Amino acid sequence: MSALVNMIVMLGMLFVVPAGLRLIDPVGLASIRRTWPLFAVAGSVALWLPRGAAAVALAAVYGVGTLLLAAQAPRRLVRTRSLAPAEFAVLTALVTPAVAGVALVAERAGHELFGFTLPILALTVPHFHFAGFAAALVAGLVCEAAGAAGRLARFTALSVPVGTVLVLGGYFVGDWAELFGAVVLTAGMWAVAWLTWRDVRGGERDRGTRALLGVSAAVLVATMLLALSWAVGEAADLPHPDLTWMAATHGLGNALGFALCSVLAWRRLKESAV
Repeated sequence: MSALVNMIVMLGMLFVVPAGLRLIDPVGLASIRRTWPLFAVAGSVALWLPRGAAAVALAAVYGVGTLLLAAQAPRRLVRTRSLAPAEFAVLTALVTPAVAGVALVAERAGHELFGFTLPILALTVPHFHFAGFAAALVAGLVCEAAGAAGRLARFTALSVPVGTVLVLGGYFVGDWAELFGAVVLTAGMWAVAWLTWRDVRGGERDRGTRALLGVSAAVLVATMLLALSWAVGEAADLPHPDLTWMAATHGLGNALGFALCSVLAWRRLKESAV
C-alpha cells in the first residue's frame, strides 16, 4: 500500500466512520462507537507494517470491528421495519466497511482473494470506506433533508448504494459491468451534489456550514468525472489515468473534499438543530 492510500484509509477508519455513526444514531450505536477506536487503531497500524503475521492479526482485529458494525444493520432493520430509500442507504453504510475489512486482511496476508491483485485489494479498502460508508450515509441524509418523497431524493438514496454494489459485482463479472456500476454511482453522487447545493446548503445560514457543504458538492462533480473516465478507459481500452493518479486525485478529493467536509457539515447541522 502506498503512503497516500494509507493516510486516506486512516482518515476513514479513525474519523469518518465514528463521526458517521454519531450522525446515524448517537444512542443506538453508542456501544460500537465507543469500542471503534480500538478496532480503528489496530487497522491503522496494520496498514504500515510489512505483510505478515503481525499485520494480518491487527487487520483481523479491524475486520472483527467491521463485522460487528455490519451486524447493526439487521438489528436496525428489525427495529425500524423500513426499507425506505433513506433507510436503505443507511443500512448500506453500516454494511460496506465489512467489505473493506475483508479486503484489508487478504491484502495484508498477501493473498489474492478471488483472484484480485494486491493493489486492487489495497484500493478496495478506501473505496468501501468512502464510496461505501460515507457516500451511502450522506446520500441518506441528503434524501431526508431534501424531502424523502421527492423523486430525485429517492433516486439519490437508492442509486448510491446500488451503484456501489454494482461496482463491486463488476469486479467479478468484467469491465463493462463495472462501467455500468460506475455510471449508476456517478449519477447518484452527482444527484447528491446537486441536492446538497440546492436544498441543504441553500437553506443554511451559517457560513462555515455553507462552505463545507459547498466544497463537498463541488468536489463530487470533479472526482466522479475522474471515476467515470477511468471506468470507460478500462472497459473500452482507451487512455485513462492510472491507479496512482486516481488515488492522488479521485481518492484524495473524495476523502478530504467530500467525505470529511460532508461529515463535518452534517455534524454542525445536527448540533444546530438540537
